[in-house]
Order: sequence, then C-alpha cells, then structure tokens
Amino acid sequence: MRIALSRQAEKSYKKLPPKIKIKADKQILGLFKKPTPASLRVKKLVGEKDKFEARIDYHYRFVYSLEDDLLKIHSLGPHDEGLGKK
Repeated sequence: MRIALSRQAEKSYKKLPPKIKIKADKQILGLFKKPTPASLRVKKLVGEKDKFEARIDYHYRFVYSLEDDLLKIHSLGPHDEGLGKK
C-alpha cells in the first residue's frame, strides 16, 4: 500500500511540532494493521462518500480515504483544521 498527501496535508504536516509528527507517522502507519488500532478512533465523515476521520492524539486529527492500494491523507492538524474545517 502507498501513502500520498494532498498539498494541503503536506503543508500542514510541515508545520506540525516534531513530537506530533512522530505521533502522526505512528497513527498513519497504524492504518495498515488489521484490525485497525482503537487508538485511532476512526469515524466515517458525515456527508462524505469515502472519507474517514482518525485521531493523532487528543488535539490533532487527520482525514483520509482508501483507493485501491493508495491511502490518501486529505488534511491533518489541530482538531478543526485537521478535519478540513478551517
């Protein structure tokens, strides 16, 4: 499986504090495990066909979709920003 970040997600990732980057990497890689770890708290986004929200930690989130063998990260960051609301 491959991982791709949208331009918005790439910019947001670069701005994350180093400790949060490490947590983000760990959580994103956790999506490859079966079953998905409960710590991710994955939820389907309301009104979106194939997008899901997952937790980096208490304050940070990311939105992703799965397309064949591609895991696409659409947005990440502090709660509302990570959900693409800001």
